[in-house]
Amino acid sequence: MRVAVTGTPGTGKTTATDRLETDLEVVHLNEIVREEGLDAGTDEKRDSVVADLDAVAEYLTDRDDIVVESHLAHHLDVDRVVVLRCDPERIETRLADRGESPKTRRENAESEALDLILSEAVTAHGEESIYEIETTEQTPDKTAQAIEAAIAGTREPSAGTVDYTSYL
Repeated sequence: MRVAVTGTPGTGKTTATDRLETDLEVVHLNEIVREEGLDAGTDEKRDSVVADLDAVAEYLTDRDDIVVESHLAHHLDVDRVVVLRCDPERIETRLADRGESPKTRRENAESEALDLILSEAVTAHGEESIYEIETTEQTPDKTAQAIEAAIAGTREPSAGTVDYTSYL
């Protein structure tokens, strides 16, 4: 089983996946990209590393029974996609706490309000493989439990249940 845990930066992916109780290996994609040099350079405009998704896919080719965590994880070949969602204002606050620029905070909050990652995940994998989880008022442990339920198949697939368009 290969599971992607994805979502806009600030939705709680890393924190929740660090709390998972699963036999699957948890792979934090951003760390792997840095450590293994699986990048395609730097986006100067955003001052961020650009992941080489082909190199990442090759790196993960022989790895099954994994949970891949990243805002890019839904671009990989996986069986299930868990999309974490969070109120855009909360995302702005969390990213500010991380020292992100106002432009980056706003861009990510708008992406969340527009369902960008959810839309990409549904397009790539189909609604039947998507598990949308609202995390705004949920503890990391509860989020981890919801991810575990998606992995185990005891949670029904869902997409399009969260609406943040009022943020816009």
